[in-house]
Formats: sequence, C-alpha cells, structure tokens
Amino acid sequence: MTDDTDWRDDVVRMIPALRAFGWSLCHNGSDADDLVQDTLIKAWTNRDKFEMGTNLRAWLFTILRNTYYTQVIRRRREVRDELGEYAGALKTPPSQDWSVAMHAMQDALKHLPDEHREALILVGGAGMSYEEAAEICGCAVGTIKSRVNRARAKLLKIMDADAPSDLMANETMVAANRA
Repeated sequence: MTDDTDWRDDVVRMIPALRAFGWSLCHNGSDADDLVQDTLIKAWTNRDKFEMGTNLRAWLFTILRNTYYTQVIRRRREVRDELGEYAGALKTPPSQDWSVAMHAMQDALKHLPDEHREALILVGGAGMSYEEAAEICGCAVGTIKSRVNRARAKLLKIMDADAPSDLMANETMVAANRA
C-alpha cells in the first residue's frame, strides 16, 4: 500500500467480511450495516495510526469488535422509550414562578421597618420560637409577637396576598434562600 487510494481499496475489499462479522455479533442486517459504517469511519479517521506491514484485516475487525461492545455498554444505560411515555413522566415544574415570588417577597420585606422585618425573619423564616426571637432581639415575648403580627399584615397589604397561607409560603421561600 503506497497511498490513500491503495489503502482505501484494500479496506473496501474487506467490507463483505466486516459485514459478516458484524452480523454475527448483532444478528440484524441493518445493525450490522451501521456497525460496519461506524467501523469504516473510525478506520478512515485513524488511518494514520495503522502501521504499514501489519494485518489490516485484524485491525479493522478489532475496530468493529470494540465499536460493537462500546455500543452494547452504552445501550445498557439507555431506557427504551419509543412512545415517549417515560420521558413524559420526567417533568420538572417551572421555576420562574418561584423566582418571581421570591423577588416580590424580598422587595416587600425591604418596605418593612427593621424591627418588624427582623422579627418576621427570625420567627417565620428561621423557624425560631417567639421566646428565642425575643432573647435575640433583647425585648419581651409580647413585643416580638406584636412585631411579627404587624409585619405579616403589612406584607399581606404590600404583596396584595389573598390569604395568610400565601404569606407563609413566601416566608418559607425566604428561609430556604437564606440557608
């Protein structure tokens, strides 16, 4: 073999043997043809790695065999889903609603007085008891309860929430974002 044309001609002469070997591995004509095509592409791409004077047939058969086993390993990890049922079950709820709600909550919290925001975040966001929040803030438990109540009412008004449960869901998001 002196140039690419000779090498190509030698490879083309091997195609029937490669196809027979591919069929013996796949037991399917179209899969064998695909396997031979992949083998030829790899052989042509890596023809500079073939050492002249060595066995071209063995080199091609090795490429075909390795390609086949690579595909077998890859298929083991794949899930057959021709009708798309499995893929249809893998749904993720949109996250932009949470992002918008989170930004709205952050903006609303900025409009609260500092002591109300602090009390609300400690009790509603961090999940502390009124007693723990009172100790941290250095005031009476009743004062913390009052601040939290006023903060919730003001947030409801700012965010135009329909129910206190809307506010609690938003407070949970604030706590999750701060963690």
